[in-house]
Amino acid sequence: MYEEPIIEAHNLGVRFAVGRKRKAKLREMFIHRGKERSSGGQEFWPLRNLSFSVQPGEAVGVIGSNGTGKSTLLRLIAGVLLPDEGTVLRRGRVAPLIALSAGFSGDLTGRENVHLVASLHGMSRQQLKAKFDEIVAFAEVEDHIDTPVRHYSSGMKVRLGFSVISQLEHPILLVDEALAVGDKRFKQKCYKVMRALLDEGRTLVLVSHSERDLTRFCTRGLYLNRGELQVDGTVDEALAAYQQVEDQKVPV
Repeated sequence: MYEEPIIEAHNLGVRFAVGRKRKAKLREMFIHRGKERSSGGQEFWPLRNLSFSVQPGEAVGVIGSNGTGKSTLLRLIAGVLLPDEGTVLRRGRVAPLIALSAGFSGDLTGRENVHLVASLHGMSRQQLKAKFDEIVAFAEVEDHIDTPVRHYSSGMKVRLGFSVISQLEHPILLVDEALAVGDKRFKQKCYKVMRALLDEGRTLVLVSHSERDLTRFCTRGLYLNRGELQVDGTVDEALAAYQQVEDQKVPV
């Protein structure tokens, strides 16, 4: 039986300009309150004329060099950034493994931050109560859970952020280089969680520079170059197109 796409983008475009505050959802305004976000340069379009769809259960890798709009695309899908052109539609809630410690307040304890982030992403008190011990144990912060997060190392904050977001039961996973952080042992734990979530039928959109991670999890690839979609095919086809362009670049 045919299913509607869980993600649809039509002629999607976003523009950054000097002194212009980006349109953001309330959640991002709360987390980043007081911070104007502008491009810091001439007006430009990090993404434009982007159209694609993702079916439920697909695992899609977004591939491209730095500055090609990959992370911007994830923010658009997540709904924390609004497009200037076109539309993006999600038929399901999003678990964003993006900037994993960005939502934490340094003055709050780990326990308080877990409650804050979980509630912002729609986890009920009952759900959090059932999952709390597992979240803390996975992040390996049992001895520091009642310590203000400002005293955490960057690795501790990332582990806790991954642990909270990966416990969300939302159907769409957005992952932006989250698997590139942490030590080898913790990465292996993350890989197992990701594989288990995909086996449950979750939909994945993964941004990564790791060919190994892309081929490990994804069967489809979107290759972005200069903000436009160049290849929508298998992950191997997208990686080959990316590598061909990179090989043609002349070193400075």
